[in-house]
Amino acid sequence: MNAIEETAVNTIRFLAVDAVEKANSGHPGLPMGGAAVGYTLWSRFLKHCPDSPDWPDRDRFILSAGHGSMLLYALLHLFDYGLSLDEIKNFRQWGSRTPGHPEYKHTPGVETTTGPLGQGFANAVGMAMAERRLAAEFNRPGFPIVDHHTYVYASDGCMMEGVASEAASLAGHHRLGKLICFYDDNKITIDGKTGITFTEDVGKRFEAYGWQVLKVEQGNSIEDLTKAVNEAKEETERPSLIMVCTEIGCGSPGKQGTAGAHGAPLGAEEVVETKKNLGWPLEPDFYVPEEVYEHFAGRKQELKAKKEQWDKLFSEYSSKHPGLAEKWDQWFSGKVPDQLLNDGRLWDFGDKPDATRGSSGKVMQVLAEHLPNLIGGSADLGASTKTFLKEKEDFQPDNRRGNNIHFGVREHAMAAIVSGIMLHGGLRPFGSTFLVFFDYMKPAVRLAAMMGLPVVLVYTHDSIAVGEDGPTHQPIEHLSNLRSIPNMHVLRPADGRETAASWLHAIQRRCGPTALICSRQKLPQLDNTGEDALKGGYILARENGKTPDLIIIASGSELHLALQAQKELEDKGYSIRVVSMVSRELFLAQDEAYRETVLPSSVECRMIVEAALPMGWEGFTGSKGKVIGLDDFGASAPGPEIMEKRGFSVASIVGNAETILKR
Repeated sequence: MNAIEETAVNTIRFLAVDAVEKANSGHPGLPMGGAAVGYTLWSRFLKHCPDSPDWPDRDRFILSAGHGSMLLYALLHLFDYGLSLDEIKNFRQWGSRTPGHPEYKHTPGVETTTGPLGQGFANAVGMAMAERRLAAEFNRPGFPIVDHHTYVYASDGCMMEGVASEAASLAGHHRLGKLICFYDDNKITIDGKTGITFTEDVGKRFEAYGWQVLKVEQGNSIEDLTKAVNEAKEETERPSLIMVCTEIGCGSPGKQGTAGAHGAPLGAEEVVETKKNLGWPLEPDFYVPEEVYEHFAGRKQELKAKKEQWDKLFSEYSSKHPGLAEKWDQWFSGKVPDQLLNDGRLWDFGDKPDATRGSSGKVMQVLAEHLPNLIGGSADLGASTKTFLKEKEDFQPDNRRGNNIHFGVREHAMAAIVSGIMLHGGLRPFGSTFLVFFDYMKPAVRLAAMMGLPVVLVYTHDSIAVGEDGPTHQPIEHLSNLRSIPNMHVLRPADGRETAASWLHAIQRRCGPTALICSRQKLPQLDNTGEDALKGGYILARENGKTPDLIIIASGSELHLALQAQKELEDKGYSIRVVSMVSRELFLAQDEAYRETVLPSSVECRMIVEAALPMGWEGFTGSKGKVIGLDDFGASAPGPEIMEKRGFSVASIVGNAETILKR
């Protein structure tokens, strides 16, 4: 390490120290211990362009250990990503671009939102898979337009989290040679030394996954780190784990190597002692030597030249392969072709009953014809969720052109990987499993909603009608849980045409995830369903009088029961309206006038019918309303019997309606 490199590394350390101290909040230990790792990667290897942070062929850097955010912010500042020193000084403050954990779209250069440990690692696996899929599609001899690496910075905590284990296993299977993970092996967690809980041999575990494992004993040695990265890049058939032995809080005489350096400021006295120890000026705070700015400015110019070389290469590629260049633009645009929107097959389901999971599968085959970059799969349930794309191949180590991904029984990793694929760009990913297993996916789905990622999640087997598998496989609270996530759109269609409308919404949405909730059991094809479902809620069957005595609101598999109940109630002289509520979120997004036409405030008698926890329906019931839902777990028995026993029958709906009407 020469003098300017040592000064640059210490600059990173003390930007972190001063930022955490000023905020009186944060995690100084990781940036201090990992400063040399960050510097080595970003200054010697990372292919990126600060002036074009969205360059498609950039290397991706994911700080999975998001609590060490000041390591990333310091690098973004020094490389001139538009993150000013004032923003560093406002670390963790209201309105700053330097929040406590990195946030996608909030700070330039941040590739994904991290903080919940292990999530970034799994996102990175998705990014590496996307790189391989796009390279197979677009690269031609002499034109490696997709040729980049995905780098991850992970902590002991990431290694302990199950989601990282799931994702690492899949990455090893797929032989993702352009995935390189730095494991900050500092042997410290919040509660103390990792030895109190974490004594496994992480390297051997990753070797068993099929990874190349390298070790850097001196985490401050730029030359040793450089050697390890070069070795990792030479390995093309296996992802690489570089175990870096660092000292948390490196340089702090009183806290180095202890849990005290992890999640709290060093304290004013310790800051002074640390600066003295490393020969750093005591004043001013947030000191960046001019020669350090010049050093990084020189590297930035070299990176800009690489981007210009790629631009020239892509221009030549476009001239020689205009069809591929056009396809590239289409894939990266995210636009839905008009031919798809006008394809009549989307609405053709005939009269035969079908499970909405089956209808979804049929729609997906049409979508795949028009969207060749539709990619995804299931957590070992493709035959049940009906999400296998029949005319597409499998994505495997020996076939990168496939669009069907087999995630295995790894729901949590699947959700995070799908987000990683979307974050990379160029592909339209989806994932699927049974609705009850959403529980395994929640952290990754929440982050997808936070980031505004338009991933599609297909959840089937959506109620107690699952039947004989029993309460372990029968979702109850899961719809409420999904609907409670801000920026999540949840659609529960009742037949084929509502399913088609739900898919059209999902693929056209660009600002957040969409969950499609589908039935296992066959449902009748209903009259008058279709594109109105895009409004979330609509009048499916009008009342026989001028105003309804009662409005029945239902979703999914209970809608046909509501229609049958309407007929019986009208035979008894009542005026009944049936509203299909495919998506509460979409309905509430409509203007007030439309909502009033569907659910007039003057009609106080309303009944909600949905085979799930009633939570969240309170605003729809009216002053005299009722929810027919579930407040207990299911049972093991044939699906139709369970539905009837739990009150989801025409007779039950009619009886409850009459009770409401006679109040």
